[in-house]
Amino acid sequence: MSLGRKPLTARIDWPVIYLYLALVAIGIAAVYSVEYTNFSDPFFNMSKSHMKQITWLCISLVVGMIIVLTDSKFFLAVAYLSYLVGILLLLATFALGSEVKGSHSFIKFGSFSFQPGELCKIFTALALARFLSTPETNFKTLKDRLIATAIVLLPCAIIIKQNETGLALVYFSFFLAMYREGLPNAILLIGFSVAGLLIGTLLIERLPLFIIITAIPLLITWLLRRQLKRNRILIVVIAGAWLIAVLFSQVVVPYVFKNVFQGYQTERIYSMLGQDVPQEYQKPGVTPKKDADYNVRQSKIAIGSGGLLGKGFGNGTQTKYSFVPEQNTDFVFCGIGEQFGFVGSSVLVLLYVTLLLRIVYIAERQRSMFSRVYAYCVASILFFHLAINLSMTMGLAPVIGITLPMLSYGGTSLLSFSILLFILLRLDADRQVLIR
Repeated sequence: MSLGRKPLTARIDWPVIYLYLALVAIGIAAVYSVEYTNFSDPFFNMSKSHMKQITWLCISLVVGMIIVLTDSKFFLAVAYLSYLVGILLLLATFALGSEVKGSHSFIKFGSFSFQPGELCKIFTALALARFLSTPETNFKTLKDRLIATAIVLLPCAIIIKQNETGLALVYFSFFLAMYREGLPNAILLIGFSVAGLLIGTLLIERLPLFIIITAIPLLITWLLRRQLKRNRILIVVIAGAWLIAVLFSQVVVPYVFKNVFQGYQTERIYSMLGQDVPQEYQKPGVTPKKDADYNVRQSKIAIGSGGLLGKGFGNGTQTKYSFVPEQNTDFVFCGIGEQFGFVGSSVLVLLYVTLLLRIVYIAERQRSMFSRVYAYCVASILFFHLAINLSMTMGLAPVIGITLPMLSYGGTSLLSFSILLFILLRLDADRQVLIR
């Protein structure tokens, strides 16, 4: 029997559903364990976060069922339209949005609120997959690479204007999917070089850094002196790279820290690096907090106190008694580490890695390029969220408000990840069909 003639239930990739449900269940248990100081209190209390998360899980499963029953070609047909709707929703936040913790990225309707930026990740993934899979698209050309980049960076730029920097950074994960489709290695090299130069700019004073930036191309020029005689273009490339590096470190980074970043964002970045905020980056009339790394410090204490096997379910003192702020959202992982220790944390990470590998496996078995690109977008988003959130809770990255997929409390976050996965499952169910 061919795959196309099998019933839909037989074509669904059930391992992904099992992993999804396991992660959501762990998340609900983690949220419950950190908000209850007395387990004799009623579990079914709709005012508690874990019950709200269960409600959102039910909504997500209903939406997921509708998605699975939808024709897979529908998602290709509405890709651009959904992207346009997503952009309009993002713009609507400037007129209708509500401010939450300094971010102007939520739209409220009575007691219901949602974050358009979370849903726009889905629409961007669909639009990018549609564009790259269009027969007229030649991703080897500069024009089409710029168009794909614009598809990704437009919502990113709007979200930055909403003061939601962490969510905006998630959109850079789409470059991993583009790399799979032929983005040059030089792009990744440039990305890592910019990251290294940024860290160097924050840690090294301007004059010594300028000397280092100048010395490196001079050394490269001397080592390649024979090749430079035959190829004068290399001299222009090296000189251009030097000029860009100087402008980036001496002009761009200082401007961003002075005029773009909020005071708390600058404090978190320098706190992660173990440095005090330089005088030139301090906001007028704002005294830098001495405990800017309080969240991370308490998170590391919670994770470290769990030891090998943890303190047991509901016995995490750091998280249970709210020493760790946001312990049911951005810092939900430290509750897992404190209660279940290194072993429990490792099992959780293994579940995520298994899910990521399964999605990559699903991506590579697609006949349709649209389905493959979309699958890699899903994998990239999950990987970015996982890597940044875990690094954030352990002090390896600045606190930028990125949730842990399926575990962190938040209705829009859970719904968006659920939709991402169920669209993938529906496309995979028709993996032998060329979706055009």
